[in-house]
Amino acid sequence: MIIGVPKEILLNELRVAATPQTVKKLINDGHTVLVEKGAGENTFYQDEDYISAGAKIVDCIKDLYNQAEVILKVKEPQLNENLNLHEIDMMHEGQILITFLHPASPQNHKMVLRLAEKGIISLTLDGVPRISRAQPMDPLSSMSACAGYKGVLIAANSISKFMPMVGSAVGMIKPANVLVVGTGVAGLRAIATARGLGAQVFAVDIRQEANEQAKSLGAKIIDLDIPNKIAVSKDGKHANELPDKYLIKEREVLSEHVKNADIVILSALVFGKEAPILLTKEMVEQMKPDSYIVDISIDQGGNCELSVAGEVVKHNGVTIDGTKNLPGLIPTSSTYMFAENVYNLVKYVIVDNKLNLDLKDEIISSILVTHKNKLVHEGTKEAMRKHK
Repeated sequence: MIIGVPKEILLNELRVAATPQTVKKLINDGHTVLVEKGAGENTFYQDEDYISAGAKIVDCIKDLYNQAEVILKVKEPQLNENLNLHEIDMMHEGQILITFLHPASPQNHKMVLRLAEKGIISLTLDGVPRISRAQPMDPLSSMSACAGYKGVLIAANSISKFMPMVGSAVGMIKPANVLVVGTGVAGLRAIATARGLGAQVFAVDIRQEANEQAKSLGAKIIDLDIPNKIAVSKDGKHANELPDKYLIKEREVLSEHVKNADIVILSALVFGKEAPILLTKEMVEQMKPDSYIVDISIDQGGNCELSVAGEVVKHNGVTIDGTKNLPGLIPTSSTYMFAENVYNLVKYVIVDNKLNLDLKDEIISSILVTHKNKLVHEGTKEAMRKHK
């Protein structure tokens, strides 16, 4: 197949969907790879590196979209301001798009419907299930680790106090309090990073297994006392969407702890669905001035009621960071991980030069968003009904 790799145009997005190493693998598998000129320069991959790997460099992005049968991207399609043309408008019917779509997030609903209307076959990388055979093709886990790490560093650099306990001539200065909500891959990396900086870390998750992992990293666990059968999916792999009474209970417990937090890291997700609101406006207003919230779950709508996608805002002296591309702030490491994950997924879904759309396959059914001019992603359809 002809595979196209455009340069990312989201503001401050430095990653690219393929490295020279993965391009070489794709070509060895029999594909032709087109890379937009300068696509890898922000991750220190030059056009010459891609050419050496066997790729063809394309100057005009319109030509790349026109020729490619498969498009590999990092982020969802955006408006190309230089051309005053949306990336979807450059795509054609039957084209295969593989990227992070976060289709359940309300901010992406119109975009997803446009993909369906255009006849694009779209596969979302945040839909890769957390099962053992899918791990090599799961960029959500890889990027979550990057986001958890970078989110803590940004917050630590932004607050007006030390992270560790510091001894001085005037006595001991207490360490910063960090609260991590949601201890999946992102949360665990956030805990490890905050602990490494010397902060006192508290953690909360509705899943007992996740709490045990957080505890092993030195976090103090906040117990929500939510029954496992309510908190965890039947297959035991994911956190469930909580019924309202338990969601209210979770907020009540959290409200007592956010008051004392200098930093709050929000990374609670429900697989394939909109992220739950765990910090309300009232809870933020109870926090100390100069506190910093990093909403890592922003791509799926965010865990804080006041989060604004792609922006850093202030409310009552509290900063709420809705940066959408935290992994893109460490582009060398994140691109390497992302590109390897994407290559493994391409190898899985394209067999004998044909797209495998066997919906009985758990991986395929979880990542397919639009097909034959229809929206087929159940989590997105549910979110759309909710926000109708």
